[in-house]
Amino acid sequence: MMTPTGTSSTTMRLSWDERWPRNSTNSAQKKAKPVSGEEFHDVEDAETYKKMLARDERRFRAADQDGDLRATREELTAFLHPEEFPHMRDVVVAETLEDLDKNKDGYIQVEEYIADLYSAEPGEEEPAWVQTERDQFRDFRDLNKDGHLDGREVGHWVLPPAQDQPLVEANHLLHESDTDKDGRLSKAEILGNWNMFVGSQATNYGEDLTRHHDEL
Repeated sequence: MMTPTGTSSTTMRLSWDERWPRNSTNSAQKKAKPVSGEEFHDVEDAETYKKMLARDERRFRAADQDGDLRATREELTAFLHPEEFPHMRDVVVAETLEDLDKNKDGYIQVEEYIADLYSAEPGEEEPAWVQTERDQFRDFRDLNKDGHLDGREVGHWVLPPAQDQPLVEANHLLHESDTDKDGRLSKAEILGNWNMFVGSQATNYGEDLTRHHDEL
C-alpha cells in the first residue's frame, strides 16, 4: 500500500502541503518561509481563516521534530493532541493565551478567565460556582499574586506538574470547610459551605453529593 507521499504504509508521512492542499504551491518554498494565507482572498471571513491557518502551521512545525515538514504518525498525533506531548507545551500555552486574552495585553485577567467559563444573561444572578472559580484564580492560578496569569502560570494551569489534581482540590475543600479542624468533614460542615462544594470539580460540581456516603 502506498501513501500520498509515496512511502510504504508502515512509514506513512503527511506533509504540510497535504494537510492544507489549497495553500500548496511548491513544497520547497514552504520549507523556506511560513504561509501567508494570501491564497484565501476569496474565502468568506478570510482574516479569521488566515489566522487559523497560521496557528495550525505553528502547531504543525512544533510537532514536526525532524523539521522535514512531513509528519510521521507520532508527529501527527502530537499535532492533533498537543497537550499529551511535553515538546508541545509552548504551543498549548500560546494557544490558550490567544484564546482567552481578549484585550491582547499578553496576560489573562480574572474576567477573561471567567468569560471562558461562564456567560451571564441580562438580569441573571451569577451562580455561586463562578465566585468559587474567582477564588481558584486568585488562590491557585495566580501564583505570583499580581492579578493576572502570565505564560508560566498558564502552563502551570493547563498542563500542571505531575500531581494528583483531585487530591489537591479535595485538600482545598477540607481546609476551607473543616471548621473544627479535626481533619474530617461533617454533614453540617459541608452544608455550611455548600456553594464551594457544588462549584468544585472534586465533587463533579455537586453531583457526587447526591449519592449515598456511609461517612455522612
